[in-house]
Amino acid sequence: MPRRAPTDRSEDVTVTEPTPMVQLLTPEGERTAHPGFPLDPTPEEVRGLYRDMVLVRRFDGEAAALQRQGELGLWTQSLGQEAAQVGSGRALRPADYAFPTFREHGVAWCRGVDPVSLMGMFRGVDHGGWEPDDKNFHLYTIVIGAQTLHATGYAMGVARDGGDEAVIAYFGDGASSQGDVGEAFTFAAVYDAPVVFFCQNNQWAISEPAERQSRVPLARRADGFGFPGVRVDGNDVLACLAVTRWALDLARRGEGPVLVEAFTYRMGAHSTSDDPGRYRSRAEEELWAARDPIDRVRRYLLREGWADQAFLDAVAAESDELAHDVRRRVRAMADPDPGAIFRHVYAAPHPLVEEERTRYEHYLAGFDTAGTSGASGTAQGGAR
Repeated sequence: MPRRAPTDRSEDVTVTEPTPMVQLLTPEGERTAHPGFPLDPTPEEVRGLYRDMVLVRRFDGEAAALQRQGELGLWTQSLGQEAAQVGSGRALRPADYAFPTFREHGVAWCRGVDPVSLMGMFRGVDHGGWEPDDKNFHLYTIVIGAQTLHATGYAMGVARDGGDEAVIAYFGDGASSQGDVGEAFTFAAVYDAPVVFFCQNNQWAISEPAERQSRVPLARRADGFGFPGVRVDGNDVLACLAVTRWALDLARRGEGPVLVEAFTYRMGAHSTSDDPGRYRSRAEEELWAARDPIDRVRRYLLREGWADQAFLDAVAAESDELAHDVRRRVRAMADPDPGAIFRHVYAAPHPLVEEERTRYEHYLAGFDTAGTSGASGTAQGGAR
């Protein structure tokens, strides 16, 4: 079979026609139906989803501003992906377990994780500011794709224990090219693990477009492993809710894993160290801005008469209060104990670690902490 010549132009890459995409709410805010994924939310539920997305976007934007002002070392925005995260997050039951990447701020919100807890790692004061088992929400995973293996192993344990909970693993289109994800698919399929693989295809793996990574829609990757794959409009919170509920129920019934591809868009940068203007066009960004997940729910609420301007203003005011609270508490975060780096290295005390700890404490004691703030700051800065 002849091989194609290498190319640097994404438009030269041949891809198949996209698979059908589940959609229950159009960008114009018009309700549609899908026979395979029925959903009949109450006005209160839709208002709740709208509130979730607005609040998530507001504290996400505040975190990005804090990073620009030197309060965080880095931040990874979820701007534009609120529907995928809130829709799937609200589909989870309390006993289900979620394994996130480093961008699932909306899922964390739905699981009841304090937004400020998410920022400790990015401020450099902890390795994750929450207890995973308290909320059944694992710590953020920086290693791309690794959490899919963690989720699969956990799901295999659930099946062995005879539990009826489900597991969800989040990852992006870029992570789908990682070997860890393929290995997770293999183990999950062979062992019928009750895990939902939720891929947020936001079109860009940093600067690499999705079509440069796969010749077929990512949802079809599941075909090769023998389990269902579904593509859903990732900017449609109702569709994401319905599809994820269906997938989780399938997993709970012992029918094995499911792959959900949420077709969405990363409206911001990959992280605050990235400049998307170097690799994508303004026209593309404007196209996706017209598909904004929050705008379509607002249009739907107003169209149905389920909300008025007073409700929208109240949510906006609440989001401002949240942002102010986040800013205040992030800036008040205490620096970590310098000696903490030596704890929990081994299960039991180790003489070499103890020797290093003693030497470091002696080094810190050499600074005049009662004198100039510069010396104290150097000691603390070195510890951080």
